[in-house]
Amino acid sequence: MAWLALIAAIAGVVIHAQAPPGPRVDWDALRPEILQRYRELVQIDTTAGRETHAVEYLKKVLEAEGIPTSTFAMDPARANLVARLKGNGTKRPLLILAHTDVVGVQRDKWPVDPFGAVLKDGYIWGRGTKDDKPVLAANLMTMLLLKRTGVALDRDVIFLAESAEEADTTGVGINFMVREHFPEIDAEFAMTEGGGITIEGGRASRVMIGTAEKLPARVRLVATGTAGHGSVPRLDNPLIHLAAAVEKLGRWEPPMRLNDTTRRYFETLASISPPDMAARYKALLAPATATAAQAYLREHLPGEYSMLRTSVVPTLLTAGVGANVIPSTAEATLDIRALPGEDIQQFYAEMEKVIADPMVKIVPLPQIRPASPASRLDTEMYGALQRVANRLFPGAPVIPSMSTGASDQAQLRAKGIQSYGIGPGATLEDATDYPAHGDLERLAESSLYPFVQFVFEVVTNVAARDR
Repeated sequence: MAWLALIAAIAGVVIHAQAPPGPRVDWDALRPEILQRYRELVQIDTTAGRETHAVEYLKKVLEAEGIPTSTFAMDPARANLVARLKGNGTKRPLLILAHTDVVGVQRDKWPVDPFGAVLKDGYIWGRGTKDDKPVLAANLMTMLLLKRTGVALDRDVIFLAESAEEADTTGVGINFMVREHFPEIDAEFAMTEGGGITIEGGRASRVMIGTAEKLPARVRLVATGTAGHGSVPRLDNPLIHLAAAVEKLGRWEPPMRLNDTTRRYFETLASISPPDMAARYKALLAPATATAAQAYLREHLPGEYSMLRTSVVPTLLTAGVGANVIPSTAEATLDIRALPGEDIQQFYAEMEKVIADPMVKIVPLPQIRPASPASRLDTEMYGALQRVANRLFPGAPVIPSMSTGASDQAQLRAKGIQSYGIGPGATLEDATDYPAHGDLERLAESSLYPFVQFVFEVVTNVAARDR
């Protein structure tokens, strides 16, 4: 019954922590409602094209408690909802957002109904239990509690439930809101998915706050030559030239470049990791020893290696019409993830030098997200995240992190909003075996309650008057 110990450990952290400034909330008494709201959201199938079902639920719950809402939809089936609690206007608003959509499921992989929010073995099972229904439920509960407790606010608190984060090919989600309705969500700070809490030995061991992300800047390599019979070798066979270019770029190591987020990230790991890993992280930060440390990360921790540089990963190959035909063209798709601040045109120019073959052309693919700077670590918002995390999860260092993936924070940061990513707690094993987007997805019930409290207290810390 390890999960019972985990519940007790996390609950103990919350119960025995010093009372925070702001409204007093009986968190134990709220557990049934938190669980109910969360399960109800998971039980709504919000795969692509069904997001409006979640909007209808949120609208009903919020307006029943006197919180007005507005709905914005480019596609009626994929609506976005905005709710706002007014402050006195002395400070610019705070935006809390979450996406309503979830990725699809293969039902034959699930031992339970993927939209049943089944409670089993101390976990809530279902699609979206990690991505992104915990943040959606926490934001909903935060709005309800702000209203119920009558918290006086120095800044408006805006809740955005957005559609199509997982796949916004037609621009109906955050792109639509930023392009057509930005005044409705304009804010000084934003908080959404993009971080997390690591649980080890039944307690929080680190709190990750997302402050930056890489930019998808995919390209297609196109090699051209002369078509012909497969029995006649040709020097201009495009497959040969493409294969050589793919190998060169796949083995290429662009320069390492740290920003404020990644430098702080690795510095913190150097101070908290076991001795062998601490030595590697320290070596990474020293120019004379960085090469060997990078090689270790490349082999053993590729996710952290990707944080060091703009990455180039071949993902698709397309060529040929028959086994006995030399094609006239061959193509490869490269998933490039650029560091914040990367001059992508200059990077493409460097790629051409690495390829060094006039028969292979680089064709950039359309970008669906804008380039965005990292969020600052010296803001009132980041300070609030640190203070609340230190109080609720004592002993767990707060670490800024850069996602090697992409999220809708990019659109917000590109508009000047300092945006920060958060997430509920999970063990390393659970994050690996039951991840977001995996065949199975689940969240420990014990992680849900302190996460909702964390979100509420961060919001009151940065938005409430007389903190």
